[in-house]
Amino acid sequence: MLRTVAALFALVFALPATAAPKAELWPRWSRNDAASTKAVDHSAWDRLVKTFVVRTADGSTRFAYGKVMGPDRQALMQYVDTLAATPVGELNRDQQKAYWINLYNALTVKVVLDHYPVKSIKDIKISPGLFAAGPWGKKLVKVEGEELALDDIEHRILRPIWKDPRIHYAVNCASVGCPDLAPEAYTPANMEKLLDEGARAYVNHPRGARVEGGKLEVSSIYDWFADDFGGSPAGVIAHLKQFAAAPLMQALDQRSKIDGDGYDWSLNEAK
Repeated sequence: MLRTVAALFALVFALPATAAPKAELWPRWSRNDAASTKAVDHSAWDRLVKTFVVRTADGSTRFAYGKVMGPDRQALMQYVDTLAATPVGELNRDQQKAYWINLYNALTVKVVLDHYPVKSIKDIKISPGLFAAGPWGKKLVKVEGEELALDDIEHRILRPIWKDPRIHYAVNCASVGCPDLAPEAYTPANMEKLLDEGARAYVNHPRGARVEGGKLEVSSIYDWFADDFGGSPAGVIAHLKQFAAAPLMQALDQRSKIDGDGYDWSLNEAK
């Protein structure tokens, strides 16, 4: 028995620290109405991020969790409740994309606030499973009668339906190593602009990609979700080049391999 337990622990701790879920469609959420003109009001979320998202000296964004008081917490809860009550299947695809991105980000901020203060979102160990870390597997909201976790929204809805690698720059995991939380709500009108801005900001920031001492170091996002970025180091580099500014572009030229990756799970808190 002791040998079995020891072997189990050895297996668990031999696994990667973060195993990324595959993009596997939940067919239930494929429904949409291409002719629909219904629009979702994201103004409450827009006000919150414009108030509490802070631009830092290095150009990245942080969130001022410690400054979110009662009325703003209530506004966040009401916003999430409003989205939960929305018949999302009756929306067109553009409205749905904005809906799911904003819901993911609002739920992430809410779950951090519900457990604040914390040093890392991974310390919010509410996901089911003996060795689970973080909140991503916990059912946090019910939409159209279905209970949903953050993992469901990202990996079973957003990624498989839209197949847009820029989704990774839109959904925020409340960590320093994560792409920026946008300082405005996503809408069909600003979607392309924000997705491209998020991609450029992250790719050209050292936590996204950098070449030092002749070695290319990238965010672990490009390892965890390699299939979304071309499925190989060459594919990742080609993706980076789509958004790289001149200094990084020059450094990426003639490169065919990635030398390492990393990620900072510290809370993206504005002090």
